[in-house]
Amino acid sequence: MEYLLHILILIGIYTILSVSLDLIAGYAGLLSIAHAAFYGVGAYVAALLALNLHSPFLINIICAMILAGLFGALIGIPSLRIRDDYFVIATFAFQVITFSVLNNWVSFTGGPMGLPGIPRPVILGWEVSSHLEFLLVVGLLAAFTVWVVRRIVRSPLGRVLRAVREDEVFAQAMGKNVAYHKVMVFVVGAGLAATAGVMYAYYISFIDPTSFTVMESIFIISIMIIGGAGSLWGPVIGAVVLVTLPEALRFVGMPSSIAANMRQILYGAALVGCMMWRPQGLAGEYTFQKGGSQG
Repeated sequence: MEYLLHILILIGIYTILSVSLDLIAGYAGLLSIAHAAFYGVGAYVAALLALNLHSPFLINIICAMILAGLFGALIGIPSLRIRDDYFVIATFAFQVITFSVLNNWVSFTGGPMGLPGIPRPVILGWEVSSHLEFLLVVGLLAAFTVWVVRRIVRSPLGRVLRAVREDEVFAQAMGKNVAYHKVMVFVVGAGLAATAGVMYAYYISFIDPTSFTVMESIFIISIMIIGGAGSLWGPVIGAVVLVTLPEALRFVGMPSSIAANMRQILYGAALVGCMMWRPQGLAGEYTFQKGGSQG
């Protein structure tokens, strides 16, 4: 039972990450490879506050969202001047810089040794300790993320984001403040991703930079693309598929040394298959191929 709960907790964490990335990339069309950096910022902020200041969980998650949102603004600002492939490269650079800081600032982040001994979260006097309790909290945060994104994409802001995705010049010609909307979507997306990092840090009780690499960002992008970009439930479906798919290897008796590489092969095959035969994903409305959205 605990193994099943563990898988469900991971699905919840990656649902938060993929849905928040979908707001940026699927609805606004700003493909970012820096989402694992926001994920890591949230985890490290919560861990450092909990270990050094013993501050409450709710304060830590708010601080993590605020700081990640500020970093999101820093990423959103370059999007005002550079676009397409150049913007992707800029987000890649931010991801690499963030990982380097986490890995080399040993006196503050622990460097490659990480931060062990992160205490269990306490929410209004309730200590979250069991797998079932963690699943409840992660599930509530995942539901909150889906609700926030749903409210945004069905609001006038969401319509502007789609307009920016389809034709930024036209959106500007219609008098829309494209710069504001680009920066704002990064602030919101980064803040939501930070909540996943907070829950990951508290759940695992140990973090190190290897959990927040470029490959992690690519994995989150794969979840969004396979599930379906520009769709409210597509990233949720993608999280369920890509988190549970490798677990099937445990039941075929494959040695762990081979299973690790086989996971990467499965992820790559699923991604290539989607891009070849269903570029809008399992339940999506948007493809990153030339031609924009597909209904």
